[in-house]
This record gives sequence, C-alpha cells and structure tokens, in this order.
Amino acid sequence: MASSLFANSFIRSLDAAVQDGDVGSRCSKVKSVLKDAIEGNPGFLHPEFLETSEGGYSRHLFHRDPAGRYSVVIMVWDRGQGTPLHDHSGMWCVEGVYQGKIQVISYACDGETGEDSGLFRFHESEKVLAGVGEAGALIPPYDYHSISNPDRSPAVTIHVYGGEMERCNMFLPEGEGCFRRQEQVLAYTP
Repeated sequence: MASSLFANSFIRSLDAAVQDGDVGSRCSKVKSVLKDAIEGNPGFLHPEFLETSEGGYSRHLFHRDPAGRYSVVIMVWDRGQGTPLHDHSGMWCVEGVYQGKIQVISYACDGETGEDSGLFRFHESEKVLAGVGEAGALIPPYDYHSISNPDRSPAVTIHVYGGEMERCNMFLPEGEGCFRRQEQVLAYTP
C-alpha cells in the first residue's frame, strides 16, 4: 500500500476525481490526476512496485478505496510481455505510463459467431504507442484491448479501475478471425 506524503496526496486527488459525474467525466478527471502525478512527481513509486516477473507481467496493488469506488494497480511489463485481447468485465479504467513505453491495441467486437457459441469476431480499431505521462481511458462497452511492451527495457503502468478488478474476459485466437471467450481470475504478484 502507498504510504508517502505524495502518495497520500495522490489518493486524495483520486478520491475527489471519482466523487461525482458520469463515467466519462470521472475518467477524464482521473486521467488528469494520473498525468499530473506522473509528470509532476517522477520516481514516486517505491522500488517494490517496479519489479518484473518471469513468465508474465507483474500486478501490484497500490491502493484500494475503502468505499469500493476504485483501486490503483501498478503493472510492470518486461521486454516482450503483454496481455491477450481482453475486456474489463464492464469496469471503467484509466491507464497511464509511468516508465518506458507500451503499445495498446483497441478492438471493436463484431459479435458472436453463433448463438451461445462462445466465439467472437473482432477487428483492430486503433493502435497507440504511449510513453511516460501519456494516459488513456477504457469505458465499456469500448474496452476490448491488448497491452504489450515493445521495448527492450521494462515498462511500468498505473491503472485506476472503477472498483477492484478481480476478473476479466480474455479472448483467445481460435483461427479464421475467431476468438474464444475465457474468464480469467486476476491475482496480485506476491
């Protein structure tokens, strides 16, 4: 959990940002808080939040709002690490780059291939290479995306979710442009 004076100020700013308004307004405010924190206070994350993991990206809980309105998760991406195409199971998210670069590919869902088939078709709608201080929002139903680190050095991202994201849907390629939905339970890196 966060403990520094700056981290406490950061959390108070997030508390204010998620108070009122519709999801779009909240995300815009959270994005502003996140960008200000990253650009105005480089190096505010403690070293334990910056460690990579073998076999996949690291996922560290930074803060869980006691009222359940949001959570802040730090993710560390070693060279070549990334996610499959996934959603946020109906939860909004603002993601900002703290260190390095990440590639985010957004997808549009073209629908299920047949009634209750579990297979879906997607097409790429946008590809973004983001660097330090850049942030973006994912608001359902426009939350289908993948994230990866295209660089040789580790990347670190800060994610603010509209609650605690404990699961998501991954969409795994099945061939011929089809993806099979699979629920994924998420955990934090020990």
